[in-house]
Amino acid sequence: MGLPTQVAKPQRYGILLLPHAAMTDMAIISEVLVRANQLAEKKLYEFVTLSPAGSPMPLANGLKQAVDLPLSYSPKLDALFVLSGDIASEVDVDELRRGIAALNADRLPLAGIGYGSYWLARAGFLNGARATLHWQEINAFTDAFPEVVVSGNLYEIDGNRISCAGGAALFDLMLTLVGEQHGHEFASQLSEIFALERVRPGSERQRIPLATRIGGSQPKLTDAVSLMEANIEEPLSTDDIAYYVGVSRRQLERLFKQYLSTVPSKYYLSLRLARARQLLQQTSKSIVQIGLACGFSSGPHFSSTYRSHFGITPREERAQRTRIMPGN
Repeated sequence: MGLPTQVAKPQRYGILLLPHAAMTDMAIISEVLVRANQLAEKKLYEFVTLSPAGSPMPLANGLKQAVDLPLSYSPKLDALFVLSGDIASEVDVDELRRGIAALNADRLPLAGIGYGSYWLARAGFLNGARATLHWQEINAFTDAFPEVVVSGNLYEIDGNRISCAGGAALFDLMLTLVGEQHGHEFASQLSEIFALERVRPGSERQRIPLATRIGGSQPKLTDAVSLMEANIEEPLSTDDIAYYVGVSRRQLERLFKQYLSTVPSKYYLSLRLARARQLLQQTSKSIVQIGLACGFSSGPHFSSTYRSHFGITPREERAQRTRIMPGN
């Protein structure tokens, strides 16, 4: 899936800049490719920067970025990364569609980075594919393109259609793609160059603030969730939370049911288990230590609750993560 594996010749990638693309996204793609070449001591990758008309492209930081070529003059590519910083820019979608289609788009891996996924969808290249983009526009994306299977994950690799929320998640995507082509050990060494503790899988969810998901009209609910997040190791009772935020227990339960479709205790438990999963994946702490750090009184209680929620035990979770981490 994604980019071709077992690559023998250098791969040439296009970086197509659309209005208000993030300079950091362009830098991450190019830097990972350059560092991969340095680590391998040979040219594994080369890249060319593009814009629809070949003119300098205004970036999100206000600067204008010169490019190598217009899209219509692009050489043959092994993948095209489409970068954009918003969905309100003036983009000639017909021109974009024609330019990408000329690159044998049916076979060419296309990667939407940040809001690049939105423009790929507008041009018709994500129909039937699973895709993501930055969480701020996920709702609008879902409404606008019912033919796209939208997720809130960090990134998606669905055949030759790739999408990513951008920012830090782009490091994870690029290292995953490099690992698929040149091995997880190589990707692990590359991640160390960037001082990354681990390469996150695409299945991890983007962090979407609760206030954004439900709006700012329910401060008592967001305060309650903030209290839960701040008290993972020593969980508060539902009565305590209601007291601290200044509502009755019944009112708090109504808020959780109306806006989060659950009760406070179940939501709190899901937060603690999500934290436990993160610790299992990211640290070398013992399972007992993690259970205690997440408010479970004993190892067996932690293990049984974790299995009931995720379908695997903490020990199986850690073993599974060890098998798929780069370098293993």
